[in-house]
Amino acid sequence: MSRSAFCPRCGDPVEGGERPDLPGAPAAGETGLCDVCYFEDFELVSAPEKMTIRVCARCGAVHRGNRWVDVGAEDYTDVAIDAVTESLGVHLDAEEVAWQVEPEQVDQNTIRMHCLFTGVVREEILEEQVVVPVSISRETCTRCGRIAGSYYASVVQLRARDRTPTSEEREAAKEISHAVVEEMEETGDRDAFVTEITDTDDGVDVKVSTTNIGKKISQRLVNRFGGSFSDSETLVTEDEDGNEVYRVTYAVRLPPFTSGDVIDPEDGNGPVVVRSARGTVKGRRLATGGRYESSFEEGDSPDARRLGRVEDAQQTTLVAVEDERAVQVLDPETYESKTIPRPNFLDAESGTIPVLKSRAGLHAVPEDGSE
Repeated sequence: MSRSAFCPRCGDPVEGGERPDLPGAPAAGETGLCDVCYFEDFELVSAPEKMTIRVCARCGAVHRGNRWVDVGAEDYTDVAIDAVTESLGVHLDAEEVAWQVEPEQVDQNTIRMHCLFTGVVREEILEEQVVVPVSISRETCTRCGRIAGSYYASVVQLRARDRTPTSEEREAAKEISHAVVEEMEETGDRDAFVTEITDTDDGVDVKVSTTNIGKKISQRLVNRFGGSFSDSETLVTEDEDGNEVYRVTYAVRLPPFTSGDVIDPEDGNGPVVVRSARGTVKGRRLATGGRYESSFEEGDSPDARRLGRVEDAQQTTLVAVEDERAVQVLDPETYESKTIPRPNFLDAESGTIPVLKSRAGLHAVPEDGSE
């Protein structure tokens, strides 16, 4: 036995609507609408009447959800297409759906999106077109607002003990600061930026946007040049929730000696040209060319006098080789012939050698500087 199915709205029989008279089958009037009534209210596509896209006028970032996202777009047509596409909905009963979106640039801040959809519903081919106006709202993102306001959460102060940082150390502080920020940006961190870098009489001050960046910069400077760093907090304000906001200062203290320094440890074995000051001072004796390293207890601050830098050395004439331990050279200032130690790095075949004159006397220095 079977009975006919009727449209619950108009009462007309539903085509092919005979329903088996079986237990659990819906009662008359509970079946779907007939095609005429069904398509009266049918919408193939649901779309918003209009949309607004928030973009940063400074960096071009787009606001999505509750955050700003860098999209790298030269214009916002593709951004508008993506936003409209995500907002469109297609009826669940539709099959074989195809669609296309054609943007129309009305003006600099308005794009009209023409969306054409086709699909098959109840074996009927349907087509529907919707137009969604998209407005571009130009604002300032959080990051650009902070940059414009010279915001910073930490400052790295590069200093050196008993001296001022060299030009190499100053430039390294700047390069490392920008490198750390670039690495953070590559991971998607939009809060990473260098606020300001200032050269001072004592060194370099680097203001950065987060405490994490300040710590990373400090660690890399110490890893490269030796020394140590410490941090201190200063209460600057309270946020809107009443939480205390602190600014962190990282004080980087480089060792008193650096690569290229010529020092006299005053241990009776003569001057040393410094190769490294990370952890302990390492270098070469100018009298013999032998290796030198300060003790663990002395660390990077052995009791020594600074005599000069390898760059202060002057080329002079090698007059004669006296024996395995001594050579004669011309004093670069008085042009007198003087006997000086013959270190193992000295090239006796050369006609000239670099020498450094200091309170410790006249000494040959390596041609390749500190190595």
